[in-house]
Amino acid sequence: MSDPGRETAGGRVVLLLLLGLVVLLAGGYGAAYAAAGDKVPRGTTVAGVDIGGQTPGQAEVTLEEGLADRVDAQQQASVAGDEVTFTPEEAGLEVDYAGSVAAAGGGRSWDPARLWDYYTDGDEMDAVLDVDETRMDALLDRLEEELGTPPRDGAVKIRGTRIAVTDPRDGETIDREQARAAIEQSYLAESDAAVAGLQLTTVEPEIDAAEVRRAVEEFANPALSGPVTLRFGDADVRLLPREFGKALRLRPEDGELVPDVDRKALKKVVGNRVGTDGAPVDATIRIVGGSPRVVPAKPGVRYRQADVADTFLDLVTRPEGKRVQAVKARTARPDLTTAELRDLDITEKVSSFTTYYPHAEYRNVNIGRAAEIVDGTILEPGEVFSLNGTVGERTAENGFTEGFIISDGILVRDLGGGVSQLATTLFNAMFFAGLEDVEHKPHSFYIDRYPVGREATVAWGAVDLRFKNTTPHGVFIQSRVTPSTPSSSGVVTVDMWSTKHWDITTRTSGRYNQTEPETRRVDTVRCHPNEGYGGFDVDVWRYFSKPGSDEVVRTEKFSTTYTPSDTVICTNPNATDS
Repeated sequence: MSDPGRETAGGRVVLLLLLGLVVLLAGGYGAAYAAAGDKVPRGTTVAGVDIGGQTPGQAEVTLEEGLADRVDAQQQASVAGDEVTFTPEEAGLEVDYAGSVAAAGGGRSWDPARLWDYYTDGDEMDAVLDVDETRMDALLDRLEEELGTPPRDGAVKIRGTRIAVTDPRDGETIDREQARAAIEQSYLAESDAAVAGLQLTTVEPEIDAAEVRRAVEEFANPALSGPVTLRFGDADVRLLPREFGKALRLRPEDGELVPDVDRKALKKVVGNRVGTDGAPVDATIRIVGGSPRVVPAKPGVRYRQADVADTFLDLVTRPEGKRVQAVKARTARPDLTTAELRDLDITEKVSSFTTYYPHAEYRNVNIGRAAEIVDGTILEPGEVFSLNGTVGERTAENGFTEGFIISDGILVRDLGGGVSQLATTLFNAMFFAGLEDVEHKPHSFYIDRYPVGREATVAWGAVDLRFKNTTPHGVFIQSRVTPSTPSSSGVVTVDMWSTKHWDITTRTSGRYNQTEPETRRVDTVRCHPNEGYGGFDVDVWRYFSKPGSDEVVRTEKFSTTYTPSDTVICTNPNATDS
């Protein structure tokens, strides 16, 4: 059996010999070289453009002109109906015209094979391309994004007491090497056909379904199975899953979901249950939806945050009965614990009183500041409230400003003017709550915005408002102010919350022993003119009955003498009431 390859090679040799003979007959080998010169072999095409028989320079021009309509033509890649259009520039593709001509055989050569190619038919060749690798990679990234689907890792998130699971999903991506070859192959195509042969391959997620199940069963479920307790010395802080769950994480790492703790979130969770900077916080009352709710006390705790965070992941996965972790700490007990406050039995509003005042900015400042300090006061059974003791001295450092007070029967300016508005409101709330009046002093002359015979004034170091909680229940005092405006009065309200021990009714007598005002001439720079009115006596009775009963158990009488409010005439020409 003959060997076709050997026959072909033999035939080529024979033809070369014949060509040599022809060349010799035509004037020798040199004549053949002169004929071929540095021209491209006849019949040679590059990307379908015939450049055969041309010098390299001519061939480059011919090739550039022949490809002019194709070198910038858009290409289109598609997979399963999804299409992406791009330009050769975006793909980083350019034609190397000189390289293409050289590859096609342009240039001088004494090689008999080169001379053979010139005198016989040339080849059909692809153009030589220059490829900008950065742009090609960017295009391949775009094809992956628009034609493929990224895989989705499984995930487990703890949200309060709920475990949220994200199921994993396979993705699909292009074969980048195959896509690159197909893009280069389709470049300069004479038809508008899309890039052929693009394929998608399956990409599996790093976190699979088995890993999700393991993370839920081995960490998430045990972590949320019940509360944990941090033991700071003799102070236990019990944390519920809805509190500490927000600090737990499951982060992906090397194909696994690794338990982790958000230290900042954990610090906040624990910090919400202990005092700030190691100082204890007393239990208190918050009014929610018209009802008093106990806000738990916070023990004062100083500890290293790392001592909690480093062991917390182990703590939350322990079984019931072992979910307690001792933490080295220094502790301080609050003065009023949660249990003690609950025992005070503060369950309902037992009294409320509101007063109004005319607009003055100093009143807004002083009354508002005093109410802010008083608000939240808790009186235990047998405890005495002191307004001066609670509010403190009315100084600028304590948040007070200068305003009018009554001194020696006339109005003068001093720090804290207006606080008596809160004192009067407090006195009436105490009055109707059935608490014991220990000390109160009415204003020296009557002010018509106050209840006659039921009002109180205060002055630091001289006059106080004091009352005692004589009921068996605790009393929570809530005080608030709506500031006045030039067109509206200010509003002061004091509510007292406890468990009702008395029903209080009252009666006020008519005014008697009336007296007339005098006229004063004041020769000072700081003088406030006043139009006087008369004084009088008045009596107020307070009647105590058990809740739901009409029977009066006890009666109290308050007798008040109001002096006249003198008329004040300012005689100093430089007098000002500011």
